[in-house]
Amino acid sequence: MRKHFIQKKLWLNYEDRKKLKDNAEKTGLTENEYIRTLINGYKPKEMPTEEIFELLKQLRGIGTNLNQIAKKANALNFIDVPSYKNNCKKLNDFMEKFQKELLDID
Repeated sequence: MRKHFIQKKLWLNYEDRKKLKDNAEKTGLTENEYIRTLINGYKPKEMPTEEIFELLKQLRGIGTNLNQIAKKANALNFIDVPSYKNNCKKLNDFMEKFQKELLDID
């Protein structure tokens, strides 16, 4: 059953139509969903780019590696220092890349 049953016509110029279409596509919403979101007082955020998903994947991998090192250290009462330092370096490199590319911080 249809949840929204009142139809409204909306007159836009070509520029406004393009903005609406582009903004809706950026958020992953249909134009109708985008307008309803705005009416309800929300500002939809843009969908994350593939670059952000790739960075999150790298961060997840680094976190998994550090967790494995922590488990091994706990079980053996021994820390694999070279592996730990390598993963810390990866994490620092990741944070620098993240700051430069996504946050525009030097």
